[in-house]
Amino acid sequence: MIPVPTAQLHRRIIGWFDVQARDLPWRGPGRTPWAVMVSEFMLQQTPVVRVLPVYADWLDRWPTPADLAAAPAGDALRHWGRLGYPRRALRLHAAAGAIVEHHGGRVPRTAAELLTLPGVGTYTAAAVAAFAYGKRETVVDTNIRRVHARLLGGDALPAPTLTAAEMRRAADLLPDDDGESVKWNAAVMELGALICTARAPKCSQCPVLDACAWVAAGRPEPHYVPRGQAWAGTDRQVRGAMMGVLRDAVAPVIREVLVAEPVDLALGSPPGTVVSPLIKLHRLNASREQLERSLDGLVADGLASETPAGISLPS
Repeated sequence: MIPVPTAQLHRRIIGWFDVQARDLPWRGPGRTPWAVMVSEFMLQQTPVVRVLPVYADWLDRWPTPADLAAAPAGDALRHWGRLGYPRRALRLHAAAGAIVEHHGGRVPRTAAELLTLPGVGTYTAAAVAAFAYGKRETVVDTNIRRVHARLLGGDALPAPTLTAAEMRRAADLLPDDDGESVKWNAAVMELGALICTARAPKCSQCPVLDACAWVAAGRPEPHYVPRGQAWAGTDRQVRGAMMGVLRDAVAPVIREVLVAEPVDLALGSPPGTVVSPLIKLHRLNASREQLERSLDGLVADGLASETPAGISLPS
């Protein structure tokens, strides 16, 4: 491996980004700080291809924080659709309310101010400040961590959880110029998303292949086995199916319909039949205990509301 000065890494990776970056709406010249903030909430643990249609619909409905704050929380959950982790929708709705109440309806400009909003953590605060306002912030997501781990650390994957050493390394790599620092953050993130992927990285297309410590070390295997989150048979799967029923419902749903399979669901419908969310829920064959536990969890988390009339999305 030939050592490459940091300034040259900046030029090569940013130069690659200038040519290869995807044309994404939250990067366009007409983007607003609110549009950037919405994208950052939606992109947490969710691929771009799934986010794009929901993102477009969301901004058509609620182009400003005030528009979302004026809508019921249940509407936010309904139009979050199947992005998963629906608490993000509630947190974004709460953040919109805080922006209206405490910031005159304008997304705060600094990471410190952004951190005061509901649902905004260190990463989101830095990302919004950088990508919406051009601030020099250390932005570190999973893709950036992986590029840094391979390029500089010689490891196949970063540590299982973010470390202080990783944050220091990212801060040391950040260009001094505000504008260049923003492009650097976006470029390294894109390199991790498109080239330096977790599985089957496209090393031959990497603009800094000759500088990569991992490649120079012979591409060693990860020092641990990443564990993906289970889905089938979990409470998360059941909760997601229940949210599908509530999003589809036009009136409160009686609890018993959710926790006990009705006798006329026609679970054996032929291929090609449009399957209702309720049928999908009961096709999971979850026990009544799991159904009750999952439903109670949705109510406790504020993702559903229970009244004498039944269960519905929160108002």
